[in-house]
Amino acid sequence: MARNRRRKRQVLLEEKPSKFGNVILEIIFWILEIVVAILLGFLLVRYGAEKMTVSGSSMETILTNGDSVIIEKLTKKVRDYKRFDVVAFQQNKKDHNYYNIKRIIGLPEETVQIIDGKVYINGEILEDKYAEEDMANAGVASAEISLEKNEYFVLGDNRNNSEDSRFANVGNVVASDIIGRVFIRISPGFAFISLLEPEKLEEAEEK
Repeated sequence: MARNRRRKRQVLLEEKPSKFGNVILEIIFWILEIVVAILLGFLLVRYGAEKMTVSGSSMETILTNGDSVIIEKLTKKVRDYKRFDVVAFQQNKKDHNYYNIKRIIGLPEETVQIIDGKVYINGEILEDKYAEEDMANAGVASAEISLEKNEYFVLGDNRNNSEDSRFANVGNVVASDIIGRVFIRISPGFAFISLLEPEKLEEAEEK
């Protein structure tokens, strides 16, 4: 009996440090998981993606006031932006802290001009399925604009209710001022921005 009791005590003494050690390890792993999650979240926001809320009606009907969207920041690291990409930008010389969202119309080293409400790129009329209507005000683009190698000409889809590259307070957008491409609309209704076209929206509304 005495021998059995000694053995049980010895087993208990050996188990206690083991259990204590396991608890410490669990706490360490738990802390590491939190740190990694915070770090990944920071990297995702800083270098990968960012959520924002649309303000204003300049991108109707693709995006309307209050819509939630995701801006992806990786495109600019792997390729140049393309015509008709929807981008978010913040100009360095502006004193506001919000982003503008517009559609890229003119690409670097192209010429842009607006004649009779239509966009001309390098002297050729642009087939633009995103324009809600012809522009009543050509702004500074009534004369031909030559874009530098790092500049983009942007317009809002709601052309007659948009402050964009036609106006001096926005002007041509420098590549370094572009935060990223507006990639996904979260709400209302999850959708990829590249798939949101006026014709498709009209078809969906009719159904």
